[in-house]
Amino acid sequence: MSSGTAGAWGSTPIKIKVAMPLSEGDSILYRLQNITRRHILSFLGVNLGCFLFAFGVVVFRNPNDFATGGMSGLSLLINTFFPRMHMGAIMMILNGIVLLLGYVVLGRKSATGSAYGTFALSGMIWLLEILIPIDAPLTDQKFLELIYSVFIPGFGMALVFHFGATTGGTDIVAQVVSKFTKWKIATSLLVVDFTIALGAGLIFGVEAMLYSVLGVCIRTFLMDSVMESLKIHKIVVIISDKSPIIQQFITQELKRGATIHQAHGVYTKKEKDVITTVLTRRQALKLQQFIKDEDPQAFITFSNCTEIIGLGFGKFE
Repeated sequence: MSSGTAGAWGSTPIKIKVAMPLSEGDSILYRLQNITRRHILSFLGVNLGCFLFAFGVVVFRNPNDFATGGMSGLSLLINTFFPRMHMGAIMMILNGIVLLLGYVVLGRKSATGSAYGTFALSGMIWLLEILIPIDAPLTDQKFLELIYSVFIPGFGMALVFHFGATTGGTDIVAQVVSKFTKWKIATSLLVVDFTIALGAGLIFGVEAMLYSVLGVCIRTFLMDSVMESLKIHKIVVIISDKSPIIQQFITQELKRGATIHQAHGVYTKKEKDVITTVLTRRQALKLQQFIKDEDPQAFITFSNCTEIIGLGFGKFE
């Protein structure tokens, strides 16, 4: 900048910072540096969920001809017409078609959001079929194997959902059906799954159909229960004579917020702070131990909450 210009604005020089575009190598390095522990845990959680789902399908569901809905159930039915193909390969093809359908009908966001989980699950099923080929049930207890074929994949699917991913498949089909029929997505998904389960009766017989329908019912109940338990937080209400240090512990150690209001004790006739905060289960245990050490006479209540929207928690869908 020239001296004349500097004089016009005063003796202090003006510093101008120009943002230069990152090179490709710098951009990749920047993205790697911003991968957080949360991203890594989410990636591991989604893959663990897909593995558990694939394990339950390959070891318990397929050998017993349980077509308990989903793209894995449909792939099992189609596999009877193409016995030389691995079910995972059929599932991979079907998922590709469904993702394309979702892209065309529902938009790019719906398809791309399901892509990783969809192909990760199909690939793991395909791989497990090669590594541990199982052609017959492990036991002669069909109902016991039905339980395992529902609970293991169900827990895996809940993990995938918990970490913000999805395996697509019939979920996308249900969204398409819902768009054209005005049904709720949950209703559409049940219709699709029950249709697949009923199809087992045409291919594998009435017994397989009955077990498959029962499996769909158990899976629906299980998924709701597990998802609710994974989302549980604790609403903690505290009345203590050591309110300031408890507030400090919540905000500085637990990195959470709290709400304070004054309350009047009916028995003691005293005014006291009432602290209300929302924590994870682990944080609630830490807070409980801290209060136990600092003020054993404190009054604390814990309540479960499964849906929280706000800063630091969930967002409006």
